[in-house]
Amino acid sequence: MPGKTIFQKIIDREIPADIVFEDEHCLAFRDVNPQAPTHVLVIPKRAIPSLDAVVDSDQTLLGHLATVIPTLARQLGLSDGYRVVINCGPAAGQTVDHLHLHVMGGRPLDWPPG
Repeated sequence: MPGKTIFQKIIDREIPADIVFEDEHCLAFRDVNPQAPTHVLVIPKRAIPSLDAVVDSDQTLLGHLATVIPTLARQLGLSDGYRVVINCGPAAGQTVDHLHLHVMGGRPLDWPPG
């Protein structure tokens, strides 16, 4: 069995993080390498390696993540807008094999990204 990801260690409180939201299904914390003035990661507490690993039974969990984000954005003061990004796979920039949603804002976000 592979070792725990850094995100699982954060969930398990083995590694500290600046947690901004938590409930029974997910955790949100500030990114240690922020790409915007506000950059928070929202992760499910159940380990899902990537968006490619999502299955039909994950619909409720993914819907929960999607409904947490607007509330979190308001809490973080992102009234002018924000971006939500899911990187899927190494070529897209996914560096941790645990599904996570980047919530970024606090400055104009150019398009296209990257």
